[in-house]
Amino acid sequence: MKKRIDFGYFVVEGARSIVSHRLMSFAAVCMIVACLVIMGAFSMVALNADRVMGQFEDENEFLAYIDEAYTDEQIAQLQKQVEAMDNVASVTFITKEEARATYLEGHENDGLYQSLPDTVFRDRFSIHVKDLEQFDATVTAVAQLPGIADYAAAPEIADGLVMVRNVASALATILVVILVVISLFIIANTIKLATFTRREEIAIMKMCGATNWFVRWPFVIEGVILGVLGALVSFFLLWGIYASIYNAVVASGALTLFNLVMFQSVAWPLLGIFTLAGVVIGAGGSVFAIRKFLQV
Repeated sequence: MKKRIDFGYFVVEGARSIVSHRLMSFAAVCMIVACLVIMGAFSMVALNADRVMGQFEDENEFLAYIDEAYTDEQIAQLQKQVEAMDNVASVTFITKEEARATYLEGHENDGLYQSLPDTVFRDRFSIHVKDLEQFDATVTAVAQLPGIADYAAAPEIADGLVMVRNVASALATILVVILVVISLFIIANTIKLATFTRREEIAIMKMCGATNWFVRWPFVIEGVILGVLGALVSFFLLWGIYASIYNAVVASGALTLFNLVMFQSVAWPLLGIFTLAGVVIGAGGSVFAIRKFLQV
């Protein structure tokens, strides 16, 4: 008859090992916390960069000036051509009269501006793009259409935002890899210390017929406990730090043009990622650390 695995015994043994090596356990948890907080901080930066990019993609536009010789029918056909192009979200036709009225807003009492005739302005399209990364290509494609006499665009804004997002994402990815390796190393050393002090006990258990997994489980659970504990501490610490920064920025009015990501909106996914990362780091470090001591 197959024996039932007593996970309660493994949990108790794992917890006892944590208490016995509390200093190394504390160091391991602190390292996991530091790694996950840094990883989470860069992830929040990347999320906010994506949010800002999305806002600019909704609001950013460029103007395409229409050839003055074009008739209303030709302008309508040209608008359909622009709307059918890739990466074009919307196209709004603005007459020269509407352009003049917009230009004169805020200068109602200035006679010099009020005397400007409509002929100074041109009919134009206000074009919104879908993806800022393709902003330059879209502007170039529209400018090459017959009937487009000129354009006005600010690609440096789009390029700057794309660069910020890409750098933040790259740094976050690199840091995640580096910090996970460091965390694995710390966890592995913690588990190695525990296995070293119990090496004779492990040898006796192996000679009495204990399987590798029977010996391994308490150490794996020890690593998982340390990993999950570190994940929970880092999650709430990151929440507190981000909330403080968020409230300070909102109170100062420094970023009135942008809506920052609220931590609550990503709390559950982030908690799941942190917990999973803690489990993987803890279990992985434990399995790596104990393998040498199972070769009896």
